[in-house]
Amino acid sequence: MAGQDAADAPDAVADLVESQLADAGATWTVGVGGALAEFGRRPAEPVARGPRCVVTARGGVRLDLPDGVEVVAYETPAGPGQRWNHAISFCLPPDAAQRASRHVVTRVGPDDAAIRPRDRAAILYDLGLDIPTVDVLVRTADPVLREALDKVCGEPLDSETVTSVIRRSPHRVFESACGRVEVFARIAQPGTDTPDGPHTHVRPELLRPERTHPGAAPIGPGLVTCMTLHPAHPVTDANGHAVDFDEARHAAFQRILDVFGDPVAGAHKAMTIAAVREGVGPDLTMLPRDPASRAAVAVTLRQLFHTDGPSPTLDVWRARHPPDAGLLHPDG
Repeated sequence: MAGQDAADAPDAVADLVESQLADAGATWTVGVGGALAEFGRRPAEPVARGPRCVVTARGGVRLDLPDGVEVVAYETPAGPGQRWNHAISFCLPPDAAQRASRHVVTRVGPDDAAIRPRDRAAILYDLGLDIPTVDVLVRTADPVLREALDKVCGEPLDSETVTSVIRRSPHRVFESACGRVEVFARIAQPGTDTPDGPHTHVRPELLRPERTHPGAAPIGPGLVTCMTLHPAHPVTDANGHAVDFDEARHAAFQRILDVFGDPVAGAHKAMTIAAVREGVGPDLTMLPRDPASRAAVAVTLRQLFHTDGPSPTLDVWRARHPPDAGLLHPDG
């Protein structure tokens, strides 16, 4: 099975979490298609650390990993060019991942679990998006917003309430069985660019509760993703803009794949690297059929362009292995 059970390798998982929390280049997300919270920070941004958590003036993340969590690292192609995405999913069976799944706006009460003690007296409201794996909440001490939300408790979220939330810009709290992301930064106004650092996306009309991870990720049907880690990337920055290839970042994620990656996809990756470097073209009968391994081969060819440079053999491989292989569900 892909990944590694945290109960069997607590030191490896703890080391991974602590090293990535310490890295300003890493971002963390909780959510599903249409409802996502992201935490990231700038390299020079003041930061406070606690057990399994990090917080800035704009937001924070805390991991609370239960026994039995499975950690799965993977790579997927991104677009038709030379880019790819990489991520690490913290996964649980659906019953262990189950949250409140409230379908109406609900007053939850004081946020006793807030990362910062000063936020614990503020009131949490569940927006009632009925997502099995994540509670989408707002937290506020604003009496005007609390009155507005109290009036609609017990009712489905409507556009007027959404407008009030955007205008008053409370804290947003996305909580799963593996932890939470809190966003203190103001909500971006409609039509404006997504801000860097901590932010949320809530689009009820685009909600896809079943999409907890890309379809090409090597995560079995008996698991759902409860939190995702995106380590610093070798060819893109935190906003997705291209940067010069960073060999150290590339090597760092390959080491993570060695521990937490899918061994079948890893074998296909190793065979592809060896073949291209030896000048051997692809044997079409040997190309993988499963989405995770096809994605691994597609990503490997993109990475070889950066690590080894262009070559006639690489051109043949790319021609025989379509650029969109493994893009059944591109990362968003």
